[in-house]
Amino acid sequence: MTAQDTTQSPRPARPVAAAETDLVAAVAAWAPEQRWFPAKGTTDALSSIGVVDLADPVGEAEVLLLLLRLPGGGVLQVPVTLRPEQHPGPGVVGAVEVRGRAVVVVDGCHDPAFLRAWLAVARSAEDGDHGPEGLGTEALTGARVLTGEQSNTSVLLPGLDPPAILKVFRGISTGANPDVEVPLALSSTFAGVPRPLAWLTGSWPEAEGEAVGHLGVLSELVLDARDGFELACERAAAGEDLGDLAETLGRTTAQMHLALRTSLPTPPPPPGTTEAAGTATARRVAAALAARASAALRDAPVLVPRADRVAELIEGVAELEDLPPLQRVHGDYHLGQVLHAHDGWRVLDFEGEPQAPAAERARPDLALRDLAGMLRSVDYAAAVGGAQDPGWSARARERLVAGYLDASGEGTPASGTTVQLLRALELDKALYEVVYESRNRPDWVHIPLGAVDRLLGGTG
Repeated sequence: MTAQDTTQSPRPARPVAAAETDLVAAVAAWAPEQRWFPAKGTTDALSSIGVVDLADPVGEAEVLLLLLRLPGGGVLQVPVTLRPEQHPGPGVVGAVEVRGRAVVVVDGCHDPAFLRAWLAVARSAEDGDHGPEGLGTEALTGARVLTGEQSNTSVLLPGLDPPAILKVFRGISTGANPDVEVPLALSSTFAGVPRPLAWLTGSWPEAEGEAVGHLGVLSELVLDARDGFELACERAAAGEDLGDLAETLGRTTAQMHLALRTSLPTPPPPPGTTEAAGTATARRVAAALAARASAALRDAPVLVPRADRVAELIEGVAELEDLPPLQRVHGDYHLGQVLHAHDGWRVLDFEGEPQAPAAERARPDLALRDLAGMLRSVDYAAAVGGAQDPGWSARARERLVAGYLDASGEGTPASGTTVQLLRALELDKALYEVVYESRNRPDWVHIPLGAVDRLLGGTG
């Protein structure tokens, strides 16, 4: 874990009992069909790592956290409850025999028994370890599983005091999960992140010894807030500019980056390398951009006629001399990761790029990469929302960047380095999107391809 106090005595995983074999097999067959399953398309079987036992304070059901080995590596967490009769709601996995008795297996996120058990053992950010009275586990009225997530499962708990949202991590890894570590570090200085209220830690066997990592986090629920992407699409559809909303989002983004720099600082470069650090960073960034561009050109033939212009833009990055230092960043920043409440924007989900290895998610990067991701998201909102005015996206982008630069102290207009670097980072994201849309939503490929042409044309 990290120096930030996100630890607790972990709940240890025990070996799967022989009488639980059918249970594990049922869950292993059910999990690959779920939206949150990370290894989609695989036909390889999941294998068992262990089981973390939790106790329902009311005693209505047995609560187990199954830990399964994913094909190709990685650990999947599937909380389940075992009930003697059909659960009157969603999330039923199936009926099996466990330890000589017939039970109905339920995805725990849909069962109040799991919620009570989780809250009973979670570590409170305020008071340390405490039982069900500490977080009001009886107040589960209105609990509701969110259905739109692709990587984890979140449960709204508006009846808790304070109202909260529980995120159950489906993929777990050794060390502090960024969705616990980062908001906890930022919440004392940055109002734009929901406060973590409690978290749960587990341990399980690995080849190199015992692994310890976060299993889930309970965070402050932002009441009466709008999803950023839905809000932007609504504005686009109505022909209403994002205007001040875009500018304040840019300001919030810059404030987030400042808070990340101060709360989770990146170690300075070794002595004697400071003077050339910016140049070395530029070369490394350009090399990484070139490698990803080469892969995109290979995987999306529609990009091939643009290859020379892509290479020219990236080569310009290698010649920059005053790149900003690398720092901790959000890593998967777009309009779907922010909420707009009556008092401003809130930033969510600091886990980073879902498909990236855990070790890469906390790796220092250029802060402008987050801004580039948000610019791409604005383009998608314009397209999905059906903006009739072709200038809608351009005006929103301009206000977003202006708010960011003003709040970051760089002023307006942007420096030549900022303009060139931001264009290259946005191009990098757009190239990735062309590949993704070509494979998954060919009817959408015109959205990122139009951005590629705009960026290569130098129009920002």
